[in-house]
Amino acid sequence: MKFYHEPVMVNEIITQLNLKPNSIVVDCTLGGGGHSSEIVKKIPQGLLIAVDKDSEAINYSKIRLENFKNIIFVKDDFKNFDDILNSQKIKKTDAVLIDLGISSHQIDEAERGFSFLRDGPLDMRMNQEQKFSAYDIVNFSDKGDLINILKTFGEERFAPLIVKNILKHRAIEKIKTTKQLNQIIEEILPKKIVYKSGGAAKKTFQALRIAVNGELTNLDKSLEQIIKRLNSGGRLAVIAFHSLEDRIVKTVFKKFAAHCICPSTAPVCVCNHKPEIKLITKKPLIPSPEEITKNSRSSSAKLRIIEKL
Repeated sequence: MKFYHEPVMVNEIITQLNLKPNSIVVDCTLGGGGHSSEIVKKIPQGLLIAVDKDSEAINYSKIRLENFKNIIFVKDDFKNFDDILNSQKIKKTDAVLIDLGISSHQIDEAERGFSFLRDGPLDMRMNQEQKFSAYDIVNFSDKGDLINILKTFGEERFAPLIVKNILKHRAIEKIKTTKQLNQIIEEILPKKIVYKSGGAAKKTFQALRIAVNGELTNLDKSLEQIIKRLNSGGRLAVIAFHSLEDRIVKTVFKKFAAHCICPSTAPVCVCNHKPEIKLITKKPLIPSPEEITKNSRSSSAKLRIIEKL
């Protein structure tokens, strides 16, 4: 089994994480091990904790990285960051990477049900032991909840129209496959949207994937946990692939880097607040034109990095 994934902005990440030979590093989203395989080379006397909630990712990467003895693999959601470190009796870490993107393997594997371009079961679970899937959302959510999911997580302006057609079709028979859902979306939307580059179903599928996996749930709290567990001088790098994720990352980083948290109406600062981090990237780094040409899926990536004071 090959868990293929083209890692994004590898050189930038390896450079910006400031890795030392004895660093303790957490790769919160192991995937196919692309980032981890480069990180572990830089920390021969250190430790890499490789985390993923996808069993296929863990199993593949264990084989890929079997020659490195300083890796601990953890099947878990990185949002349980405190628990992960505590389970390994680690108090602080020197570097943390979070890649919020979906892996190429998950997209390309039809049976995982992530892509509207491939016919497969309407699934979208990153953790395949989870019972709740996209099938459940599409077939059993009420009208209001479904519209809200598409609007909130997909920023889909045609959400009411799409949901109306979903309800019409599921009243006749359950919607079981990605192909069925894609056709339901395409048949109701204006032709100029259907034939537009990127696919008419892209935003709906993004929304369902985020909802199924709770991708935005407690993301802000998780980032705060991680910042608290960084050593002084330790760095956190986060790659986001859409505006919803990036907005949360930017907001948390701005909050922890602030010199003052007084209300905007206060005439002078009285909070005595001290920043806990500094922004290494004032603006997010983006892939080079060469990388985008090589890997078109990297085009929407934004990399933000902070350092613990």
